[in-house]
Amino acid sequence: MTHDAVVVGAGPNGLAAAVYLAQAGASVLVLEAADDIGGGTRSGELTLPGFVHDRCSAVHPMAILSPYLRRLALADHGLRWIQPPASVAHPLDDRPAVLLTRSLADTAAGLDGDSRAYRRLIEPFLSDPHGLYGDALAPLGLPRHPLLLLRFGLVGLRSAAGLARRFAGASARALLAGCAGHAILPFDRLVTGAVALLFLIAGHVEAWPVAAGGSQAIARALAGLLAASGGRIETGAHVRSLADLPVARVYLFDTSPAQLAAIAEPVLPARYVRRLRRYRYGPGVFKLDWALDGPIPWRDPRCLDASTVHVGGRFEELAAAEAAVWRGEHPERPFVMVCQQSQFDATRAPPGKHTGYAYCHVPPGSTRDVTTEIERQIERFAPGFRDRILARHVITPRDLERDNPNYTGGAITGGVADVFQLFTRPVARLDPYTTPNPRLLLCSASTPPGGGVHGMCGYHAARTALRRIARGPAVPLQRALHT
Repeated sequence: MTHDAVVVGAGPNGLAAAVYLAQAGASVLVLEAADDIGGGTRSGELTLPGFVHDRCSAVHPMAILSPYLRRLALADHGLRWIQPPASVAHPLDDRPAVLLTRSLADTAAGLDGDSRAYRRLIEPFLSDPHGLYGDALAPLGLPRHPLLLLRFGLVGLRSAAGLARRFAGASARALLAGCAGHAILPFDRLVTGAVALLFLIAGHVEAWPVAAGGSQAIARALAGLLAASGGRIETGAHVRSLADLPVARVYLFDTSPAQLAAIAEPVLPARYVRRLRRYRYGPGVFKLDWALDGPIPWRDPRCLDASTVHVGGRFEELAAAEAAVWRGEHPERPFVMVCQQSQFDATRAPPGKHTGYAYCHVPPGSTRDVTTEIERQIERFAPGFRDRILARHVITPRDLERDNPNYTGGAITGGVADVFQLFTRPVARLDPYTTPNPRLLLCSASTPPGGGVHGMCGYHAARTALRRIARGPAVPLQRALHT
């Protein structure tokens, strides 16, 4: 059977691309090597029966704000967002925790003497946040809101360390640091300020949500939309070479650049393949999941109001930890991202019990067990935490890559997003989703705008693919360079 498009990989970007093409009238087949769909949005019982854990992505600020996903009827296919009172809590040793809530005034009021400085930083972008995210989550081109994006760029292109100099107190600097940590870069690098801003602004537009029942609900909703539009998914379908691909007009790869190079090397120029193999993936992740005999006993109980808790202390501590990882070291006091989904979604654990989720950054491919370091950091701000652990599940960088080959070396965001690779990922091209072969496209997080569950990489790649379907021949891909 001939298809208009074959999508390799059923992660959020692959599914988003497939939905866009199917709703445009194209015949679409998605091939997924795993037995279940979702990539980074899968869930399961990792510790004890009845405890539902998210295997990778857990809290979804970019999904609820995604310019593409928010337009889709995902609620009709079972997706329900649960939004907490606060997006982020950042506990500190010597003062109350800092909370990021939708209220700009309430958030600013908790920032010692930096209330006015914080409002000056954030308030200009709340006039049209959806316009800002529409331009920020797009490849380089003509923005729809050029003045807003220019203003954002003038501030955000700075490093997080530079941006922190706007604040005098520890609370505002800590809140900024936790959000900058999502960049997985040292805080003195350019664009880390932009990442911090995007996450801070997001918390004032929509509380960072969890998906009811588990992150898998996102993938299931996208799959439901795809099926309703005539698209199909085959699981357990390993694509190791061109011979594993059915005939189609275009092929979209929701894979790492290394996987694309391995599969499609025969129909790609050697120079391009070498550039794909030089792509930089960056640090990996060490992740823990717990079955808990109650909620995490934070010293400041207001931390229980947040879906995400940034654990690590002051700005300087987080900056030191992230810099150490980039030097190939394992910090004794890592920056730990904690998610507490069961605090807001009772379906995640048996009555009276809870799930816990945490990860920290480690050097790529690390084999070191940092369970003690992570739990010590949480215990620092939640005395008695270890006493509530009923069971734990460990996921190393190697486990992550084995479970999802897109996570090269345990890197969960599709590759380094520094100033040299942010818009040129994976290779500098006018259209970053294309390859030298007109029938091959890349739609993974290794293309702009990068990591996160937002589907925008798939959406932008699918728009290019749709233009090519009309003129693309339906012949075996081995002949593609000669058509």
